[in-house]
Amino acid sequence: MSLLFRIFAVSLVIAGSSIAVTAWLATQATTGSIRQEQGEALATDASIYDRLLGYAADHPSWADVQSTVDTIARETGRRIALTTWDRTPIADSGDAGSPQLPVNPTVVVDPLNVNPVLKPGGVDEIDPRAVGPFKLTPQERADLGERAEAVAACDGRTVVVQPSGRPVLRGQRTLPPARYDECPVEDALYAATETEQKAGAELYELVKGCPGAAALKAALTPWLSRDGADWSRPTPESRPGDAACLASARRHQLAPYVAPAALLFLTEPTGARPETVDLSTAGVTRIAWTALGILALAGLASWLTANHLVRPIRALTAATQRMGAGDREVRVSAAKGEIGELARSFNAMSAKLADTERQRQAMVGDVAHELRTPLSNVTGWLEAAQDGVAATDQRLVALLAEESLVLQRLVDDLHDLAQADAGTLRLHPEPIDAADVIEQVVAAHANGDVTVTSRTEGELFLVADPVRLRQAVENLVTNAIRYTPAGGAVSVTGRLDRGVVIEVADTGVGIAPDDLPHVFERFWRADKSRSRSTGGSGLGLAITRHLVEAHGGAVTAAAEPGSGATFRITLPVP
Repeated sequence: MSLLFRIFAVSLVIAGSSIAVTAWLATQATTGSIRQEQGEALATDASIYDRLLGYAADHPSWADVQSTVDTIARETGRRIALTTWDRTPIADSGDAGSPQLPVNPTVVVDPLNVNPVLKPGGVDEIDPRAVGPFKLTPQERADLGERAEAVAACDGRTVVVQPSGRPVLRGQRTLPPARYDECPVEDALYAATETEQKAGAELYELVKGCPGAAALKAALTPWLSRDGADWSRPTPESRPGDAACLASARRHQLAPYVAPAALLFLTEPTGARPETVDLSTAGVTRIAWTALGILALAGLASWLTANHLVRPIRALTAATQRMGAGDREVRVSAAKGEIGELARSFNAMSAKLADTERQRQAMVGDVAHELRTPLSNVTGWLEAAQDGVAATDQRLVALLAEESLVLQRLVDDLHDLAQADAGTLRLHPEPIDAADVIEQVVAAHANGDVTVTSRTEGELFLVADPVRLRQAVENLVTNAIRYTPAGGAVSVTGRLDRGVVIEVADTGVGIAPDDLPHVFERFWRADKSRSRSTGGSGLGLAITRHLVEAHGGAVTAAAEPGSGATFRITLPVP
C-alpha cells in the first residue's frame, strides 16, 4: 500500500472522528453557548458605548475622536464607526476596503440622552460625566482637594473626585466620635465655588419657567450636600414634572459643552455583526475529554504509522553510515511504495559509488601505468648517457623527445578532463566549415599502414571552436587507426542531417556488445592488459564526448565484433 495512501487514510479517520464528535457536542451545547456569547457581546458593546459616551461628555465635538476609536477597536477586535444623523462619517476604524456599514446603527451616542439598556442606572438619562460649566478651575480643584485630603487623613475616609473636579469624602470614619473636633472643619468642602455659583445661576435662569422653580433651586447644586443627592431627587416642595423640567434645562445648558449626538456602528472587521458563538462551560468540559480521547487515538495511529515508516528509514540510516565508513557494497532491502523506491534509489547510488570507486582505483593504476613506461624509458636512457653507456647523439634526443610527447599528451588529456568535470572547459566558437576540419585531420594521418580517406557532402557551415572540434575528430580517427590492422581503412565523412554529422568508420576489430556502453568512459579499454600495441591511455573518447557536448552536440558509437566500428558526431547548426 502506498505511503501517501496510508497517511491519507489515517488522516481521514482522524478527521472524520473529530468532525462527528464536534458536531455532536455542538448540537448539545449550542443553546447555552449562544446565550453566553450574546451576554458577552452585549457587555463589550456596553463598554465601547460607555467609553465613547465619556469622550462625548468631555469634548464639545468629535474632531479628535479617531485616535480613541482606533484604540478601542484594537482592544476589542471590533470595527467601530461614528457618523452624523445623515450618515456623514465622523470616525471609522475600518479602511478603504472595509464593507459598507449596516442599515441600522447599533446605538446613538448622546451624553444628554443615555441609552438605559447599555448604561442603566441613570434617572434623567444625562451622563454624569457631562458637567459643562460646572467644571472647576485648576485652582479650585487644588484648594478643595487640599482640604479634603486633610480631613480624610484625620478621620480615615477616602477622597473621591467627581467629574466636575470636586472632591467628596466616602467611606466610614475610623476616628472615634469623641475626637471629631480634632479634624479640620468639613463644612468648608460643601461651599459653592465661584464657578459653581455662576453655573448654578445660569441653570436657575433656565428653570424659572418650571412649575416648582422655587423648590428646584435647592436641587441645582446637589454635590454640595453631604449625602451626594442626585439631580433628579425631588425636594418635599417639588411637584410632578419638576424633574423633567430640570432635566430639560440641564440639557439646554450642557449642549454647547458636549459632542453632538452620533450614530454608532459596531461590526466585525469583515463587516458582519459580532455574533460569534462560543461554548458553554459544560460544553468545554465535554469537548476537552472527547479531545483527549481523540488525541489518544490519533497518537496511537500516528505512532503505528510512524513506526512502520521509521524501520526502513533506520535501515537506510545505518546503511549510509556504513557507506560513510567506506563500505561501498552495502545494500538495503527494497519494500513497496515510496520508501521502497527510496531504498532502490539508495541501492543504485551505492552501486554507482562502488563502480566509481573501482573506476578511481583503476584510474590510479592506469595513470601510473601510462606514466611508468615513458618515465622509465627517459630515466633509463638518461642514466645510460650519464654512465657513458649510450651516446648523447641525435637519435637519443629524438627518442627522449618522443617519450616526452607521450607524457605531455597524457597530462594534456587529464587537464582537459579536469576542466570538463569542473565546468571550466572554455570554447572560442566562430563560423567555420566542418569540411576543412575533416580535411586537416585526414591529411595529418595520411601516411601510415592504414588508409585514411575523407568525403564531404555539401557545405558544412556551423559555429564551433575549430581547435576543439579538430581535437574531437582527431581522437576518433586516432582511435580507429589504433584498432584497425595494417592494410585496413578508415573513412571520415561529413554531411548535413538535421545538423552537421561527422562519421568515422573503420574496418578494424570492432567492439563487443557488452563493451559498447563503456567506450566513452575514461581509462576504459577492451584490452585490460593496457598493452601499447592495442591502445592508448583510454582518455581520447572520454574527452571527445565532453568536447562534443560542450558544443551542444552528441556522439554515439555502433559496432560489431570483427566488422569494424562507426563513431558519429552530431552538431547543431545556426
